[in-house]
Amino acid sequence: MLSFPYERMRERQDALERLDLKISWGPYDIHVLRFHLTQFPPGRAVGFHKHAEYEFHFIPQGKGKVILIDQEYALKPGMFYLTGPEIMHYQEADALEAMDELCLHVDIIERPAHEGNGSEDDWEAAEARDCIEKLKTLPLFPAADLHQAMPRFLEAYQACIDNYAGSYTTIKQTVIQILLRAVRAFDSAQEQKQFPTRDMKAYRYRLAMEYMHANYAGSVTLEDVADKLNLSSRQIQRLFKELHDGHTFSRVLEDIRLDAVCRELESSDSSIESIARLAGFAGGNYLHAVFRKKFGVTPSEYRKQKHQTVHS
Repeated sequence: MLSFPYERMRERQDALERLDLKISWGPYDIHVLRFHLTQFPPGRAVGFHKHAEYEFHFIPQGKGKVILIDQEYALKPGMFYLTGPEIMHYQEADALEAMDELCLHVDIIERPAHEGNGSEDDWEAAEARDCIEKLKTLPLFPAADLHQAMPRFLEAYQACIDNYAGSYTTIKQTVIQILLRAVRAFDSAQEQKQFPTRDMKAYRYRLAMEYMHANYAGSVTLEDVADKLNLSSRQIQRLFKELHDGHTFSRVLEDIRLDAVCRELESSDSSIESIARLAGFAGGNYLHAVFRKKFGVTPSEYRKQKHQTVHS
């Protein structure tokens, strides 16, 4: 098994470029000019240059940098960037590490309305137009290949090598998929910047507290809360220590139960034993010890003090 899946594309580097790929997509004619895997040896640089066509650069392996007009960006595996017609750019591999690049150069021409063949699918035409219009205005910075455009290069290469029935159509479809998925990646990146984000620690802490307040009367364990939040027991303990004055899960749960006991002592005449069990304690004797340790008085003395306060 190849550790670098695109390695096989080096066997016949010009396989896809030997094909004269012309694709009709909606109201556009797309001519594929370059379609290959190349490599920048360590330290290799390509000085400022520009193309008359669109060029998609995907980085499957290695690292380096690109300068788009006058802004420099670091490149690492899983990233890609687009250079449109007449966009000046500079490329350079890391000084110590080679950088592989999957390249797709396409010339995109919009057919005059009167040259339509009359058989265009309206939905496809609308999607094509939306995609190409977005290509013209995509921001000049690298993005993550969020929607797996890169594997389409390998799919096209394999179809070319295998030369099965339908392989030519498959190759043309991969080109359209690369365009669509690249645009979607930039769309997703911009949308994610706009989404409000929550403080996940505070959010998980609140969920844990809500669960414990709702279930303190029963048998609540650290593992129960961890399972509900899909976290480990260690993460839950760390969460409480960080956001609850350094207290452990057991201490937090005990405080919740003691608060419930206090409310019952103030509002009801139930026995201490009954209140203890309703609040999740093992029994009256255990509650007596825990309660006295925290408040300095017994549950009975606490009740008496509160009743005297109310009457006075």
